[in-house]
Amino acid sequence: MKKILLFAFLYISAIANAQDDMLCMGKHWTEDEANLVMKNFANQWNDLESWEARATTIRNGIISGMKLDQMPNIEGNFHPIIRNTRTMDGYTVQNVAIESFPGFYITGNIYMPVQPKKENAAILSPHGHLSDKRLKEDVQTRCATLARMGAIVFAYDMIGYAESTQVTHKMPIALVLQTWNSKRVLEYLLSRPDVDANRIGMTGGSGGGTQTFVLTAIDERIKVSVPVVQVSAHFFGGCVCESGMPIHKSEEHQTNNVEIAALCAPRPLLLISDGLDWTRNTPRIEYPYIQSVYALYNAEHKVENVHLAAEKHNYGYSKRAAAYAFLAYHLKLNYGNVNFDRGVLEDFVTILPQDDLKVFTQENPRPSNAIMGDEAIMKYLNLN
Repeated sequence: MKKILLFAFLYISAIANAQDDMLCMGKHWTEDEANLVMKNFANQWNDLESWEARATTIRNGIISGMKLDQMPNIEGNFHPIIRNTRTMDGYTVQNVAIESFPGFYITGNIYMPVQPKKENAAILSPHGHLSDKRLKEDVQTRCATLARMGAIVFAYDMIGYAESTQVTHKMPIALVLQTWNSKRVLEYLLSRPDVDANRIGMTGGSGGGTQTFVLTAIDERIKVSVPVVQVSAHFFGGCVCESGMPIHKSEEHQTNNVEIAALCAPRPLLLISDGLDWTRNTPRIEYPYIQSVYALYNAEHKVENVHLAAEKHNYGYSKRAAAYAFLAYHLKLNYGNVNFDRGVLEDFVTILPQDDLKVFTQENPRPSNAIMGDEAIMKYLNLN
């Protein structure tokens, strides 16, 4: 552990002078400052052509800032490991691992309808900052409900959490590694013959919301996006996995998560916000700005905000209910498989013990080619 920490320190020190002034982390601006910044951003474009020029700069800044363009050139080769399929009330659950790159595994669960169609919608389901979040009741409930409505849902671990223990979560390249994992999950789903490439959604809360709007911004294969309790004008994400690499600022530009979320346009986008975290201003600051971007595409009807002023930072029932309706409409899921008449009933979901959702166990260990440790992973990737 001491060796890993020393390596990480040296790695950070080597790039600190070049990057520190480019990092926008945590509450980088006050709310007052962010309000003025958003007005300044709005003055930097005035039509579709000028917005798309700015959008290209922002998108390129994300990719180069996190060094995504330096990641391995890999197509396919997922080598999926699928274990312990269980049939529940209207859905199935599988324990799954796929290879992100040789020797590095993405761990999770796939939820599917009991009677899938020839081609089904698919939804990526990243999660926020909690060591066992993928295994928790709220994630199980969300994924099971969407599966019962007709989607193939892949819930996968943040790096360093649950079964993703080949690295620590706070490693210096966490942001690119998580984005790369999301990209690989997307490509795995698209490789399946039972997935409709035109009906791909993504949703996550908090840090999972960051993963959602970042991948949506740089990959148009995400067709519907629902980032929950995370899009903020003044808050840039408090973890290295969100803002530890310079994706918001370069010598040529400055942006924030509002504009990154706006890169979804004109694809359907739902912002879910609440009154007790950094998304409290969404109806007044973030959402109007994004609406103005969508108006350039005559797509105002494809962007929505559900603001829950009396709620706190979570992906709880009322937020899930809003996401279900939006995803069902835009991904053509079956409302009839879930009772919407008296609110969304989730009582059909069976909450499984956490150990039952793990793909790697004492009896079925992680493959022998697994690369272990932050230092080894960073050495393998050799990002400049």
